[in-house]
Amino acid sequence: MADFGEAFSLTSAHEGGYANDPLDRGGETYRGIARVHHPDWAGWKRIDGQRRRRGFPKTLDRDDTLQAEVQAFYKAAYWDRFDGDALPDQAVANELYDTAVNMGVRRAVRFLQSSLNMLNRNQIDYEDLIVDGWFGAKTLQTLNALMKKDRDCTALVKLMNIQQGARYVEIMAGDTSQERFARGWIKRA
Repeated sequence: MADFGEAFSLTSAHEGGYANDPLDRGGETYRGIARVHHPDWAGWKRIDGQRRRRGFPKTLDRDDTLQAEVQAFYKAAYWDRFDGDALPDQAVANELYDTAVNMGVRRAVRFLQSSLNMLNRNQIDYEDLIVDGWFGAKTLQTLNALMKKDRDCTALVKLMNIQQGARYVEIMAGDTSQERFARGWIKRA
C-alpha cells in the first residue's frame, strides 16, 4: 500500500514556501496552499499572526505547528479524497497525488482513468472506466487488474504525465502570461 509521507515529501519539493506573485492565478500561497481557494485553512491565522515579525516569511518554515497543519491539510484535501492509502503502487500514488495538488483531484483521477483505459488492450484485459474524475472501488479494481497483467506501472505513470504536460501546454497557449511557470511545470510532468 502507498505511503502518504513519501508522496507528500516529493510534492512538497515543488510547492516552495510563502509567495504572493500577482501573476500567479493562485495569488497568496504558502507551500502551495492558495488563500483564494482555501481561505478557511487554519494556517492562514498563524501566517497572518507572523506577518509583522522580523524575518517573515522565513519564520514560517520554523513553525512546527504550521508545518503540521500543512501536512494535515494536504492529506485531507488530496490524498484521502482518492483513498491514497489503498493504492497498490507508490509511483502511481505519487503521480496521482502530485497532479491532484497541482491541478485538482478530479482532473488527476480523470488522467488515471483515461490512462487505465488506454492500457486495457481494447477492453481485453478489463472494461473501460467511465472517465468522470471520481475515485471509487471500480477505479481501484481496474488499477489492480492492470497490475496483475503488467506488474509494472511505468506505462501508466507516463500516460498520466503526458496528459499533465498537455494540460500545461493548453494553459500556456490560452494565456501566455502563464509561460513563466513552464520550467516548474515541466519538472512536475
